Amino acid sequence: MSKFFYGIEDLFVNYLFAPYDMFRFMENWWGSNSINWIFTLIGFVAMVYWMKELKIFNDNGEEDKSISSHSYL
Repeated sequence: MSKFFYGIEDLFVNYLFAPYDMFRFMENWWGSNSINWIFTLIGFVAMVYWMKELKIFNDNGEEDKSISSHSYL
């Protein structure tokens, strides 16, 4: 069973995360964290889009806000 977990380790360390090794040795903090900033920006844009869509449904009155919509409420 340990070979299974070593295989998973080898897959992630040597293949899937290999492109991130080039960021490890950069002297510039902004350059080495650029991937994190890109993911943060994508998440922020997705959150703004989702809030906009929720507002559209809320303004149309399509959401069921009755107390009996869930039995545990």
